Amino acid sequence: MKTLIELYDERPIENVLATEMFRPEETVLFCPPEVASSQAWRRSLRQYFKHRQVPVRLSFIPVSLLDAAQIEKKLRHVLQTHEDCAIDISGGTDASLFAAGAVSGDASVFTYSRKRNTFYEIRNAPFARSLPCTVRLDTVSCFLMAGGALLPGRGDSARLRERLPEIDRLFSVYGRFRGEWNRQIGYIQGISSSAPGALDASGQLQVKADSRYVAANPAFFRALADNGLIRGLNLTADELSFSFPDETVRFWLRDVGSVLELHVFRACLSAGCFDDVVLSAVVNWDGGENQRDGVSNEIDVMAVQGIQPVFISCKTCEIHTEALNELAILRDRFGGKGSRAIIVSSAPGVRSRAPMRRRAAELEIEVIEWEELRLDRLIPRLQGV
Repeated sequence: MKTLIELYDERPIENVLATEMFRPEETVLFCPPEVASSQAWRRSLRQYFKHRQVPVRLSFIPVSLLDAAQIEKKLRHVLQTHEDCAIDISGGTDASLFAAGAVSGDASVFTYSRKRNTFYEIRNAPFARSLPCTVRLDTVSCFLMAGGALLPGRGDSARLRERLPEIDRLFSVYGRFRGEWNRQIGYIQGISSSAPGALDASGQLQVKADSRYVAANPAFFRALADNGLIRGLNLTADELSFSFPDETVRFWLRDVGSVLELHVFRACLSAGCFDDVVLSAVVNWDGGENQRDGVSNEIDVMAVQGIQPVFISCKTCEIHTEALNELAILRDRFGGKGSRAIIVSSAPGVRSRAPMRRRAAELEIEVIEWEELRLDRLIPRLQGV
């Protein structure tokens, strides 16, 4: 095969997978005019193949994927003017598949089964005969193939892999003081600074934070000290002082949600089934290089298993409909059918969550709650067991 003909699909992986597997000289994509004319999408797709080290020439054919006659006419032209063509019918609309069947003649035709993760020969395509897919993606690839771009997040995921014992100790403290975690983090915010190099914290045992007074719990700070998360703790009847080990731990202890995100990140690494795991994955929807170039969102934890992206949202508060809707939109936009969305909550159960669970089920979002956050239960959930 020298020329691969792809029928555009809203599921991003369908537009790139066969090119990854079979490495044609040229891939011709039949896509809607608004997609073919999008410079940002074409640029992201070329960046995708560059990132993946796949040397391929891309051509874009604008065509209504609901007009079988128009598709058939343009398909015939490509088959007549290009050498050694093969048609991938994994994606596309019913009209495009009908047109492909009408014009294929002696051309190679093959498809891909998501359920079996295998390519299959339809006609004259022995190269795709019951061929298992061996492509394994990373987070950058998942966003590029959907026309987006991964931007720098709040931390270095590679360096965090060296700090898993600290993450475990942080979560153990959180487990003991979960009911007052937000208040104690608010207190730390009130007595410390986020300025570069500012590692010392001190203040009265009661300070004003977010327009209210928050009192320090000495047991909480002793637990942090015992676990090496703060140093030089000094407690008096009226005051408290300590220092952070470094700016990373300082950030963890000044941000309410970091502890749960870190725990889920750590569990994804320990699950052993993911090819890539990123904490704080910031995505630019339009493929821009910074957050000012277009709409951007942050995904708390992003993991990839083979070609399946997993979008994970972490909440230390109750899960609301808005959070479910936002997660579903991100999954559908950058993963499409076959990708997973998981929302994790560590909030104490103070009211019925049945309506939330029903809405999550409607959106095909998996829900993980506090009772399943121990590693021996969380890891199997993440693995999909």
